[in-house]
Amino acid sequence: MAHAEKRISAKQKSRAWQFFGLLVVLVVASLLVNLGPQYNNFITKHNWPLPKVKEVPFRLGLDLSGGTSLTYDADLSAVPVNDRMNAIQGARDVVERRVNMFGVSEPNVQINKTTQGKYQISVELAGINDVKQAIKMIGETPLLQFKEVNDQRKELTDQEKKDLDDYNKKAETKAGDVLGKVLSGGNFAELAKSLSEDDDTKAAGGSLGWLSSKEDPELIAIAEKLNKGQVNTNLQKTSAGYEIVKLEDKRPKTQDGQPVVEVKAAHLLVCYNGAVSCESGLDKQQALDKIKKLKEQATVQNFTDLVKQNSTEPGARDSGGELGWFGRDTMDPQFEEAAFAMKKGEISEVVESQFGYHLLYKQDERAVIDYKLSHILIKTRSAVDILGNIDEWKTTELTGKYLKRATVQFNPQDGSPEVALEFDSEGGKIFEDITGRNIDKPVAIFLDGYIISQPNVSQKITGGQAVISGRFSQIEAKTLAQRLNAGALPVPISLVNQQTIGASLGQSSVDNSLQAGLIGLALVALFMIIFYRLPGLLSVISLSIYGSLLLAIFKIWPVTLTLSGIAGFILSIGMAVDANILIFERIKEELRAGKPLGNSINEGFSRAWPSIRDGNYTTLITCFILYQFLTGPIKGFAITLALGVLVSMFSAIVVTRNLLRLMITPRLAEKTWLFGVSRRQCSGEDK
Repeated sequence: MAHAEKRISAKQKSRAWQFFGLLVVLVVASLLVNLGPQYNNFITKHNWPLPKVKEVPFRLGLDLSGGTSLTYDADLSAVPVNDRMNAIQGARDVVERRVNMFGVSEPNVQINKTTQGKYQISVELAGINDVKQAIKMIGETPLLQFKEVNDQRKELTDQEKKDLDDYNKKAETKAGDVLGKVLSGGNFAELAKSLSEDDDTKAAGGSLGWLSSKEDPELIAIAEKLNKGQVNTNLQKTSAGYEIVKLEDKRPKTQDGQPVVEVKAAHLLVCYNGAVSCESGLDKQQALDKIKKLKEQATVQNFTDLVKQNSTEPGARDSGGELGWFGRDTMDPQFEEAAFAMKKGEISEVVESQFGYHLLYKQDERAVIDYKLSHILIKTRSAVDILGNIDEWKTTELTGKYLKRATVQFNPQDGSPEVALEFDSEGGKIFEDITGRNIDKPVAIFLDGYIISQPNVSQKITGGQAVISGRFSQIEAKTLAQRLNAGALPVPISLVNQQTIGASLGQSSVDNSLQAGLIGLALVALFMIIFYRLPGLLSVISLSIYGSLLLAIFKIWPVTLTLSGIAGFILSIGMAVDANILIFERIKEELRAGKPLGNSINEGFSRAWPSIRDGNYTTLITCFILYQFLTGPIKGFAITLALGVLVSMFSAIVVTRNLLRLMITPRLAEKTWLFGVSRRQCSGEDK
């Protein structure tokens, strides 16, 4: 019997060693995810020939990153029941577009339904500065406008052209004279004070201070060709006029002690229904399948052609998906991280952002340089200075307040989807006048300043009804009608709750949460080691592994961490400890019954498992209910707690069990005090 038990023990130990190898790989991977920046900085500092890892930041909620949370009640009492969902969704779309105008990092705009059946729109604005302006713009009625082609004079007369040429020739002559004085040894600052036509800098001797390429690309393009102390030897023409530039100094731009770099890239976008600003008609799986096929075809040589033929980005047919140079914190986070992690000349794997699926082609990368410049400007003139800025479209008196409704219908001849417009009596007369004077010309429809349709007028339209036809899919037509109704049937929204958290408070919350978590872990570790000794020590190691794995999951998922989410994480640690306590107490009972150590460990785990399983299952059910039927911070709590429970079961049952099996030796079996049981308590101990 002892021989059979020894064989089983050896087999179990072999499996434990195999698991240990897999566990080491998982732990190393999780540490690289959690400590990516520190790892990259370390190997860079010591010039180690190791690959860098992609740095994945935590996604912090509003209460941790700082910002403003706004809650609006939507008044749908005047909207027909069948149109209410379209109206509230249209209002949400409008609010999100308005929020995006602020340049907010990852704004969150959601529709919530209260227990009383009312609809609310919640808006989370992280890092916004002017909250009052945001509230003002978000609360405005969505603006629907009809515009016609601007037929204002867009060309200069012959005399105006002659006067413009004469003026610019004199400017060129003057600039040449000034450049000659500079190159012959004249004092640059004094010449700038007396001759420069830039009123903002001439008093300071033409000093522009430190500039980067983002601030004035035209001047930087001149400065890049100069050495310190040099002046351009040929006149340089910019949009402002003739520039004489002196490079005073230059330096690499840094942030937090690290050099700042820019990436030049192009991308191919395939969006799907539900993504931001998407009207492609594809569902998410169709879009993913399409871009995967494009990835198989994509090469550096054909990338631009693929973009022009397949990208759903507006204007991609002309731009070829070119994004130019961009730095950090300017693009969608997932898109940006992928671009900076790639090597020059690579085409990425599929990257998902809020706009859809992307393929990225990284064309180049460079360090950002700051330039200290002085200049002398001799201004020139252009046609805009004479004619003024002429918009392509001219606003008419027809707006969304005259539109009764927009509906989707189908062309009786070919069955294609169309959008039907119905105006009130006053709007019908205005629309009749507009179409009458724009036959064979386009009339553009703008929603919140964005053009959403540009139908061509074929005849004067009477009766206050019109049809927008085109190559619409059914989804595109429905989306257009929804947007039109959002402008035509504005949903009154009223601000009912506002919470503002400063950045310092957000950082304080992070620091306090981290401190609380570390203190809690230390106390739990101390308790486990004192009361359970060797198993307690192994459980602390298991909990450390649990923490590393769970934090890596939070980053990769990604899970938006809020204070309530961190509370769920800490609570799951307590549940993991609780599982270990049940197991260790059961092991002690088996040892007191006189069973060998190996059998006691196996029995302890198997007999404690039903209680652990049932307790965690009920917690997971509760988490599902919280996530499904509640909103906001409660959802974050439910997600982190559920993930924590799943990983804690793995750490308590699998990790701790295999670590204990690796520790079992004949010599250790004699030292039952390491498991909290004295020899005298082991009534069945072998002598």
